[in-house]
Amino acid sequence: MKNSARLTLVAIAAFGLIGAGCAKKKVAAATPPAPQQTASAPARQQSSSTPERRTPPPAERASTPPSQRMPTAAEKARIETLLARIEDAYFDYNQHTLRPDAIKALQADSTELRDIISQYPDYKLAIEGHCDERGSEAYNMALGDARAKSAKDYLVGVGISSAQLNVVSYGKDKPVCEDHDEACWQKNRRIHIVATK
Repeated sequence: MKNSARLTLVAIAAFGLIGAGCAKKKVAAATPPAPQQTASAPARQQSSSTPERRTPPPAERASTPPSQRMPTAAEKARIETLLARIEDAYFDYNQHTLRPDAIKALQADSTELRDIISQYPDYKLAIEGHCDERGSEAYNMALGDARAKSAKDYLVGVGISSAQLNVVSYGKDKPVCEDHDEACWQKNRRIHIVATK
């Protein structure tokens, strides 16, 4: 009996070892293999037709010294002269899209303005939107804002930084003409550019 008990114990131990070995193999087989790196990802980047924009870290960015971020008195005078030369851009009744004559008025000196103020990132301009006396106050404030934004979009398109252009609407509150006829109303449907700093 002792031999049969020993034989039973040996058989149980052997069966346990065999079962444990099989269980480990099943667990190992269920684990997914580690992902392999493919060489196709870099090739996809190289074939992209759109260049990737990279923002340089703060240490790499070129910064303008504070003393050079605003124009000198002489440069301010030059900008003021240029702004006085830029004609107001006029709009059709109830419209905010730039007419050809408005584009011509902005186009004449906008590149020179861009070249000057791009050197002074803290220098700001305001684009004022104006309307004639017809319509409600709220409607004309919105229309004046839309007119100023149209002019701003044009100036940003020629290269003036959006951060240097503020938009303000005066609606019908600051007319240049106070007669009550179309000739006067046309003068009031405009944008006007002024220096704010």
